[in-house]
Amino acid sequence: MPNTIHSYEPRHGHRLPHDPFNAIVGPRPIGWISSHNAAGALNLAPYSFFNAFNYTPPIVGFASIGYKDSVRNIEQTGEFAWNLVTRPLAEAMNQTCASVPPEVSEFELAGLTPAASQVISVPRVMESPVSFECRLTQIVQLQAADGQKISTWLVLGEVVAVHIAEALLKDGIYDTAAAGHVLRGGGPADYFSIGPEQLFRMRRPV
Repeated sequence: MPNTIHSYEPRHGHRLPHDPFNAIVGPRPIGWISSHNAAGALNLAPYSFFNAFNYTPPIVGFASIGYKDSVRNIEQTGEFAWNLVTRPLAEAMNQTCASVPPEVSEFELAGLTPAASQVISVPRVMESPVSFECRLTQIVQLQAADGQKISTWLVLGEVVAVHIAEALLKDGIYDTAAAGHVLRGGGPADYFSIGPEQLFRMRRPV
């Protein structure tokens, strides 16, 4: 246990070269979200605040800091897809971070292929080995402890179709290590990948 502790109240600043919050709450799954607007213009963007929130029905969600194209598109159409970022796709994912006008497709920008979905109209990323098709359940504007609305929107969606490359199913069990998930860490450019070296098992107590 360290003898000294760096403590701070976020409202007064962290007094460090980079905000440690993202590094502490991490590494995090990447919400690589595909959507389109009412006119059909495609968008693909990664969100580092992403996770699963429910089993039945399965619900995933991401938070957008600022009312960005993804939120606007999903509000218009009620649909989006999540696409798994793997190590071979990391550089392409990074390309889709670019700040471009709504009419520019990040699929084209990153050299990715839109794949027709099964249930929703929004395409998936063909190159991604795992995708979820989602229907919007809620969009919630977040607020601070004092009740003040902040410029961040939480988008939640029910997973209505799942696509998994069969090579990642070992005896019917999804092999996370083999998939090579990429996760967002802290710092301005830190990412992590998962491999078999990180695997350990613990059974829940009965």
